[in-house]
Amino acid sequence: MSRLDSFIRRLTAQRDVLNHICARMELPADGPIMEIGLGNGRTFDHLREHFPDRRIVAFDRACGAHASSVPEANDLVLGEICETGRAFQTGTAALVHADIGTGYPEKDALTLTWLPQMVAGMLASGGIAVSGLPLDEPTLQPLEVPESVPRERYFLYRKV
Repeated sequence: MSRLDSFIRRLTAQRDVLNHICARMELPADGPIMEIGLGNGRTFDHLREHFPDRRIVAFDRACGAHASSVPEANDLVLGEICETGRAFQTGTAALVHADIGTGYPEKDALTLTWLPQMVAGMLASGGIAVSGLPLDEPTLQPLEVPESVPRERYFLYRKV
């Protein structure tokens, strides 16, 4: 599969999972949404459209988002996510979306030494986690993704 086709497949899976959550899944009544990996801001913009009444906090090493998709200053956390995310492990988030995989197994393995615990620490009980990387963490119960999403392409969890 070409890198272009892989990219399209990833973004389609991401959109399908997020739309599935919006249409069919219950989130805790309160709590912010955490966007781990702002990137260009496309997913932030999608989340903002679907959850207009929720605070969305976005994390990234540096801001490279399109000007129309940059969060307010108090909702943009810049720096090494494994460090900056610690302050947000309050157990109050309704939804955490993490898309920080690199496609390099050795780099992703390092990310997976801290990401699952960080996501679980951010989430409220009953909260939803969505990730491009598998999150092996005892308090995150794996859920089925929509049929349109290829197996092992995107992952969905509920915090118990």
